This record gives sequence, C-alpha cells and structure tokens, in this order.
Amino acid sequence: MSEKAIIFQVGSEEYGMNVDYVISIEKFENSTPIPNLPPFVRGIVKSRGELIPVIDFEHVLYGQFLQHDLSSRLIVIKTKVLSIGLLVKEAKEILNIPTDALKQIGLMAYQKTKYFSSVANLDSRLITMIEPNLLVESLEGIKDILEFMKEQQKVG
Repeated sequence: MSEKAIIFQVGSEEYGMNVDYVISIEKFENSTPIPNLPPFVRGIVKSRGELIPVIDFEHVLYGQFLQHDLSSRLIVIKTKVLSIGLLVKEAKEILNIPTDALKQIGLMAYQKTKYFSSVANLDSRLITMIEPNLLVESLEGIKDILEFMKEQQKVG
C-alpha cells in the first residue's frame, strides 16, 4: 500500500499532502490584497473561475513572508469548508509513499500543528505530511476568511 502525495518545499523543509486534495498547481504571479484579514492571507486570486484565498504557508509555519520567485507555486487545494491556494517555495514532485514509511509523530496533540498527520521516513528524506482539512480548521481567523469569501461569491 502507498499514498500518492504532492511534495513541496517551505523554508528549507519538505512537506507533503495527499494528491486527492489537490485541484491544481499554478505559478504565482500576484494576488489582490484584502485588508483586515490575518497577515498570512496574501490576498485572493481567481483559479478556474473561482475566487480563492492565498495562504502564505511560510508565514503560517515560520512567521515570515515567502519571497516568491520563479520556482514559487500556488497549490490549490479543496477542503471541506473552502478551496485555498497554498503559496509554497517550490512544488517538487508527486511521490508514492509506502504506507509503512508513514510514522505518527507526537506533535499531533500540539494545537498549533495538529494538521501534521505523520512524517514520511524515506531513505534520505523526512517529509512532514499535512492534513488539509485540519490545516484550514486550525488557521487563526478562518471565520473571517470564510465570511469574506461568502461575500465575494454574492458580489461576483
């Protein structure tokens, strides 16, 4: 058994997410800034006809803004509550991770990182796996983001 995951880089670390959540991987050009939303929300973009908030994943994890360049990518994911674009340093590959390589880690109980579901322990790499629904639920100010996105859908 294995899990197919998109592997991406944030800071100097590798993270992964089950490909079932991924709608698309896009180049990040720019977003429309939105005042009064949490600082990790870089703004909104239109992806496949839908307005989605752009979440700076480097800011969520490390408290610093991603300096985006040509390798930066927007990973558009669908969660139970809304679609979001995760701004990451680089989308690296799609990888089949053997289920027995996924190790549970003690950080799940820690409130701020409950979205880390496991660590893929591969030969020369450790990849922290992310659960997108828990990620979105744990984002501070998610209610504000949801309200804003609902208003945009009414206007649009």
